[in-house]
Amino acid sequence: MNKRWLGGLMILFLMPIFLTACSLQEKGEEQNMLLTSNPNHRAVLVVAFQGFQDFEYQTTKDALENLNIKTITVSSKIGEAIGKFGQLVDIEKTISDIEVERFGAIVFIGGPGAADYIEDNSAHQLARQAIEKDKILGAICLAPAILARAGVLQDKEATVWSSPLDRETIEILKRGQAKYIDQPVVVDGHIVTANGPMAAENFGQKIGELLLK
Repeated sequence: MNKRWLGGLMILFLMPIFLTACSLQEKGEEQNMLLTSNPNHRAVLVVAFQGFQDFEYQTTKDALENLNIKTITVSSKIGEAIGKFGQLVDIEKTISDIEVERFGAIVFIGGPGAADYIEDNSAHQLARQAIEKDKILGAICLAPAILARAGVLQDKEATVWSSPLDRETIEILKRGQAKYIDQPVVVDGHIVTANGPMAAENFGQKIGELLLK
């Protein structure tokens, strides 16, 4: 009898704790649903299938995810993309698979492989759709040249990677009627550009700030 009484008492004692835990779990699930349902809490990172800049990719991704912005990574094809320094990233969607309205930002990562997108129609179309749908559009390192070729940098301030021996990327921006600014990160409206790996953290943070405004 005493054991039954003690068992009943334990149930009465533990029930509020159990109900509180369930309530907190439901609240957490609800918050996650709100995050995933809000396009401004989701960003697309576009990398080259071979030769993306590992540090730019990971640092930009980390900066966004530290702000509770979910990221997905896409490329020109499905499979295992490889960075310039060997980082491997599983790609489950291609550039053409992206429904821009479901995301708050489209971000092009640089590296030598990004040169493949400078004349790529799918990449150009994605950049144009981002502007048409009033999304944040980012590009770092070589990638601002993709935006210039897509025709979305007209009369916009932007930066890009270059070197004293190779200023072709700057010329691509100028031919796209962009206003080249020699700074690590440049923000003009909803367009954020950066000139290389050392600017990646600030680049990701600026995109995140615009998304969460």
